[in-house]
Amino acid sequence: MNKLKIIVAPDTRLNQISKNVISIDKDVKLTLDKMLECMYESNGIGLAAPQVGILKRLVVVDCSDKKNKKKPLKLINPEIVKFSNRLAEFEEGCLSLPTQFALVKRPEQVKINFIDEAGNPCTNTFEGLEATCIQHEIDHLNGKLFVDHISKLKKSIILKKLQKYKKKNQNNV
Repeated sequence: MNKLKIIVAPDTRLNQISKNVISIDKDVKLTLDKMLECMYESNGIGLAAPQVGILKRLVVVDCSDKKNKKKPLKLINPEIVKFSNRLAEFEEGCLSLPTQFALVKRPEQVKINFIDEAGNPCTNTFEGLEATCIQHEIDHLNGKLFVDHISKLKKSIILKKLQKYKKKNQNNV
């Protein structure tokens, strides 16, 4: 498998719903490893498969202080099964919307069902930044971007800035 390349919005693949992974084979494991590599190289804390053109329900996340110790999470078919009523607000960015950021409110805590790389069904509760990051990545699996959670005006401004960015950096995106 070649090096993965991040898709920059607007791109229709970012608005599609990803399909469940049926079997966890060596290709799925390799894809997860390549996604982590791509995420770390891009200085991200999360990456969903649609962001690299793969419409499967795969997510990688690492909200740790990578200077000390990496703590990667590989989630297959993640699903939010419970979320807190209390909201947390974080400034979100996205590797598919480079240089663009906005404050987004999301549930402070989420309970997620997923399958791990070994094929084991898992349930974990996440909070704070990690919860926000996982919700952001699951949004990608459902064809949504963080700008879908902000006002139409702010979204419009960000998308216009993104068009200018793409024009200026067309050889790099």
